[in-house]
Amino acid sequence: MYHARFKGTHYEIGKKWGELLKKNNKNLLDNIPFEINKEMKEFSENCLPYYKEFFPEVIDEIKGIAAGQSIEPSSLYPVLFSMYALVRVTNCSSFIVKNEQTFLLGRNSDFLTAIEKLYMNCLYTFKETDSYSFSGNTTAFVEMEDGINQWGLAVALTSVFPDSIKPGMNVGMILRMLLEKCRSVEEALPLLETVPRCTAGTLVLADTTGEACVVEFTNDQLVHHSLTEKGYCCATNSFHLPEMLERKITVDDDWFAEERYQTLEQYLSTHYQNMSLSEGQKLLGGDYGFLCQYDRKTGKDTVWSSIYDLRNKQIYRCEGNPSRKKFKEDSRFTF
Repeated sequence: MYHARFKGTHYEIGKKWGELLKKNNKNLLDNIPFEINKEMKEFSENCLPYYKEFFPEVIDEIKGIAAGQSIEPSSLYPVLFSMYALVRVTNCSSFIVKNEQTFLLGRNSDFLTAIEKLYMNCLYTFKETDSYSFSGNTTAFVEMEDGINQWGLAVALTSVFPDSIKPGMNVGMILRMLLEKCRSVEEALPLLETVPRCTAGTLVLADTTGEACVVEFTNDQLVHHSLTEKGYCCATNSFHLPEMLERKITVDDDWFAEERYQTLEQYLSTHYQNMSLSEGQKLLGGDYGFLCQYDRKTGKDTVWSSIYDLRNKQIYRCEGNPSRKKFKEDSRFTF
């Protein structure tokens, strides 16, 4: 996993990173694991106005990256805006558990082994006073897939195969926007309901005030359940909240999404009241059922695992498959 520290305005951050890559003879467009087609270009053009309206700072960063790479920003929009929409992936697992001893948000990131050396942990600190600093992880760039901000709001996503798409923001960009713009779950939920969403997904959110919830959404429906009824929640790559079951889609290759969900649900429902940090690590590592035991020969694997300890204000990350590698505390970011 590549580690990056970004400081400055959004444009400055993008430009410095783009220039650094170019200096090291790395062209972003040469490392895209899918082909950019006409449909993606047209879709990104239709999505662009929504990013400009709701998250203009991220457009500034993309423009900076493009300037540093000596390419047009329009060449990056189809890559970034099509993720989770036209580029449909069904992977990753998330959970939250809260009891008298523990308050954890955990996530496995499952993706392609062919580009695992490009995956990033990013520490962002902005000059703009209305953008909060955060630590985030991504299989791509700019968009984030799990992270925590300076106020202790932690968020993690899983993708869901959509029954329809329309112009709007994708779940990876939305997650990053929540980290930059919201101090708490209470602030994040209204923004989630307001922003135009292009596709489907799930989010788990928790903050240091003790609030937490799971969110399931399509581009025209959003439902969230808090942890007030029980002390845990979990998500993989399909819908499980009662209000969203009619939107559930079965796909041929969902990376064992339902099996992963049942592993989380069965273990958490029995053990959440006494679960500890070490048991959370074991859960993500597959000790209590299938969660990360992919056959790497297929090109799939769990490529990192994160745990955000909201009670003790600590971050733990396993950079690789947690069934084979150890979690280590990351103390570089303070929240």
